[in-house]
Amino acid sequence: MLRTATSQLQREIEDVRQKAFAAGYAAAMRAILAVVSRSPAKAANRAAAPSRRGTSRAQSARPAAQPSRRFSRPPAIGASATRHRPVAGRPQRGTNALMIAEVLKAASPRAVRQAEISNALLGNGVEISFPSIRNALGQLEARNAAQQVGRSKTWRHRDGAA
Repeated sequence: MLRTATSQLQREIEDVRQKAFAAGYAAAMRAILAVVSRSPAKAANRAAAPSRRGTSRAQSARPAAQPSRRFSRPPAIGASATRHRPVAGRPQRGTNALMIAEVLKAASPRAVRQAEISNALLGNGVEISFPSIRNALGQLEARNAAQQVGRSKTWRHRDGAA
């Protein structure tokens, strides 16, 4: 008798939890839809905000205020159904090497480490990963625009480089 009452109570508690979760989820989705549909101008401004540190190119290219496809509304009559791509696309090939060459020229004749190059680029608002910096240094070395100092982890601009 005690087991039956306990199992009955557990089933009722589980039913209440499921109903509360469903009601809370539905209320949250209504609130999100209300915020997203409130002002398209504000949503466009939020999407144009600069990306944060640590986000990938794919994440920063996607608008932050875009609702999931499942809960999005169809476009209004007369509105364009096509998606607009951001104006600032992917950087051209070799851009990292050019930026790093500028940093090396600015620090010349002193040799700099990859961390110093990264910090100098961050000061200019550009974040590049260490493997990308190393790859760009290899490209500059192949063009005789940079040289590694001995067997150290420092690099310097090579004078007379093209």
